Amino acid sequence: MIRVLIADDHTLVRQALGQMLRTESDMMVVDEAASAEEAIQRCKSLEPDVVLMDIHMPHGSEGIDATRQIAETVPNAKVIMLTMERQDEYLFEAIKAGAKGYLLKNADSDELLKAIRDVASGEATLNPQMARKVLDEFRRIGESESQDQQSEHLTEREKEILGLLSQGAPNHEIAQRLGISEKTVRNRLSVIYDKLHITNRTQAALLAMKRDFSIPKQKDS
Repeated sequence: MIRVLIADDHTLVRQALGQMLRTESDMMVVDEAASAEEAIQRCKSLEPDVVLMDIHMPHGSEGIDATRQIAETVPNAKVIMLTMERQDEYLFEAIKAGAKGYLLKNADSDELLKAIRDVASGEATLNPQMARKVLDEFRRIGESESQDQQSEHLTEREKEILGLLSQGAPNHEIAQRLGISEKTVRNRLSVIYDKLHITNRTQAALLAMKRDFSIPKQKDS
C-alpha cells in the first residue's frame, strides 16, 4: 500500500486528488496539508511514502523549500512536485531540492498514478519534454570548454552565489545566507551570466554543479 500525503493550498485540488487516489487499491491518502509548513509537519509525524506537493503555497516556506526540508528530515518520503509552471528554473530548483518527480497539473490521471507508483518504487519521474530540457542543459554545458575557462575568472563571492544557486536557493535565501541585499544578488548574477556567456539561471546552476563549487557557510557579511 502506497501511503500518500497531498499538499496543496486549494481545497478543491486536494479533494479531487484525494477522490482519485482513494479509488486505487494500492494507494491510501494518509492526510492533507494546506501549506508547506503543514506538509513538513505531517511528513515528520506520518512518514508517507509519497508527497504530492504544490510548488506555490502561502503561509511560510513554499513547495520547493518544503521539499528540501522533507528530503533532509524524512528521506523516505518521496516528493512529486505538481505545478502549472513551465519555467526551467523551477524544474531545476525542484530537482535540486530533492523532488523525485515534477509534473504539470494538466497531466492526465494515468500519468500521475504511474508517477506515484514509479516514485514509490524508487524511480524518478519526469515527462519526456522536461527530461529533454535537463539533458539538453547538461549537454550544452558539457560541450562548452570556454565556460570552464571563464569560470576561473569568477570572484569568490560569485562562486559562493553559484554554489547556493546550484542547491536550488532562491535569490532571497542567497541574500540572507551571504548577508547582502537581494538586489546585489541579482546584480551579481547578471555579471556572472556575462562572464560565463550564459543566459539563464538553469545554465548557471548546472555549470556550478559541474565545477563543484562548494556551498558556503552562513556569513554575517
